[in-house]
Amino acid sequence: MTDPAADPHILTIRPGEGDYAWTFGGAPPVARIAPGTVLDVFTEDCFGGRVRTTEDLVSQVCEFPFVNPQTGPFYVEGAEPGDTLAVHFVSIEPRRDWAASTTVPLFGALTATHATAALHPPLPEAVWIWQLDRARRLCHFSARDSEWELTLPMDPMHGTVGVAPANLEVRSALVPDAHGGNMDTPEMRAGVTCYLGVNVDGALFSLGDGHARQGEGETCGVAVETAMHTVVIVELLKHVATPWPRLESDTHLVSTGSARPLEDAFRISQLDLIQWLARDYGVSELDAYQVVTQAVESPLANVCDSNYTCVAKLRKEWLPPGRTHGGLHDELRARAAALR
Repeated sequence: MTDPAADPHILTIRPGEGDYAWTFGGAPPVARIAPGTVLDVFTEDCFGGRVRTTEDLVSQVCEFPFVNPQTGPFYVEGAEPGDTLAVHFVSIEPRRDWAASTTVPLFGALTATHATAALHPPLPEAVWIWQLDRARRLCHFSARDSEWELTLPMDPMHGTVGVAPANLEVRSALVPDAHGGNMDTPEMRAGVTCYLGVNVDGALFSLGDGHARQGEGETCGVAVETAMHTVVIVELLKHVATPWPRLESDTHLVSTGSARPLEDAFRISQLDLIQWLARDYGVSELDAYQVVTQAVESPLANVCDSNYTCVAKLRKEWLPPGRTHGGLHDELRARAAALR
């Protein structure tokens, strides 16, 4: 592994309007990188920067399916099926002083959708422009239909992080699955390491869909969407399988599952956490099942996308002795601190 503090290998990517990917799989790599590379990238919001005022309705300014642009993909040298990509988020910072959120016809958790058919008409389109105080790390909301004003803490994250799917599949950047994709979990913030199973040579890693903040579940289907300036360190774990995207923070191990119906996404995330504990901490699956049952935190990520995403979290202070992946997360945290 390289040491960025001693000899930084930093690749800076500033995509132009026509340089984004719209799928996972099926897009040529924008660059080949070695494990240990630091990526300093710009990402665009899910609307491609086209929703800028309350008059900019998604149906008028965006062209489906060209939504949710991704920066990448990046071909990681030496990555092969059966390996794991480790992506450590050094920083995630909004690039604008504003962000957009909307309702979108036939999209969201509380309206008729193409998959949940109903006789009533879809919800009307509406746009809210949030003002971002980047210095004070605050998000300011102004209601459309009343005098309600609200300020919430900023909590930047990436809704979409993933690699190319297996079996020659090409998946829309709107869809989460075992390859990652549009998981929309607020756990994907700075200081976290995301582990992604490699399905094709080079992995073909991409990211996008920056949120200044998002509630669990992303109920209306749209967060506080904004362009991001993000720095990540990309590492490679050879001969280590990761069946579903996993995250590690300083305090938690986090498993994800994406599926419909929602209870299947829940089951996937819980089972993945149990099997992760059994593999890396030398406990039986039944013992892990018992501890997870009594100690797990199970926030929703999204209940609006083509697949829903659930999360299963367990505090690291409650784990038996040992460290996952040989303590790679701690090493990446130290390397990230040296970069600053």
